[in-house]
Amino acid sequence: MNFFIKLQDKISEFKLQINYMKKFPKIVFIGSTNFSLFSLKELYMKQYNIVGVITSPDNPIHKNEKYFSPVKKYALENNIPFLQPGNLLDDTFLKNLKAWNADIQIVVSFKILPKKVWDLPKMGSFNLHASLLPQYRGAAPINWVIINGENKTGLTTFFIEEKIDSGKILFQKEIEIGKEETAGELEYKLKKMSGSMIIKTLEKIMKKQIKPIDQKNINSLKYAPKISTKNCRIQWDDPSIESIYNKIRGLSPHPAAWTLLFFHKKKFVRFKIFVVKKILKKHSIPIGLIFNISSSEMRISVKEGFISIIEGQIEGKKRMNIKNLINGIKIRKNLFVR
Repeated sequence: MNFFIKLQDKISEFKLQINYMKKFPKIVFIGSTNFSLFSLKELYMKQYNIVGVITSPDNPIHKNEKYFSPVKKYALENNIPFLQPGNLLDDTFLKNLKAWNADIQIVVSFKILPKKVWDLPKMGSFNLHASLLPQYRGAAPINWVIINGENKTGLTTFFIEEKIDSGKILFQKEIEIGKEETAGELEYKLKKMSGSMIIKTLEKIMKKQIKPIDQKNINSLKYAPKISTKNCRIQWDDPSIESIYNKIRGLSPHPAAWTLLFFHKKKFVRFKIFVVKKILKKHSIPIGLIFNISSSEMRISVKEGFISIIEGQIEGKKRMNIKNLINGIKIRKNLFVR
């Protein structure tokens, strides 16, 4: 009999904990991308009290069609209130945000927040960043760690402060980067880790079991600025084949490294390159010449050897594997890139 009474007490206690969790803390989730969505789903499925979501405005695709962010789609499907401010300092937006009376705000993959937004909750606002801060502060850490040939990266949660990505660190988790890993593959690995990282951080903040740590002052900081189209062009005369190889995989699949391919009718077309292998070999072939083109291979000459294309996309066509791509090229002699 005592056993059943104790069991009922435990069940009641557990139910009270769940109900408490649903009420406290009141969370505002801020994010827009597919990367953000992993964390939002984790919070929702574990029944945390998400009082609202802030996401980006809809983008028009065609005249009568708009693009919703993945976060907005999820909010609509699960009846979570949301705001889509065009201006984060707009009075109406700030009034609606204050009305949610959040205890804490969680930010994953969103633009820079003004102090009037991140300073609202009494428990603060924390961000999840896809690098091991203080290294790779900025908009594109996943791309730049691969472009720069790093062998490790990770996730960092930190309290948001005035300076971008410079707030006190809450948690970090490190992972290795595979030697052939692309930015897309690395992003997926980090996305799968992100939800549990958010939950762990939130739990420790709630229980006051966390001591935020100042970011270290390092002289040789590496940054991760936004990737531009100009950044993505391949420099075939780079003396390091490793540098060319890292750039291609660090930009794959999006926004994708590109070059100009001398095509038929004596014109250049843009050629995106997604997957390659590097071949180290001494040779005297001019740099940028497409060499040894066959039914299943297309090598581009570089200083230390060859870059062999595995997947690419010629302007006006779909992304293809090398066999299909070559089948679409009628002229196979005197081809080169620049």
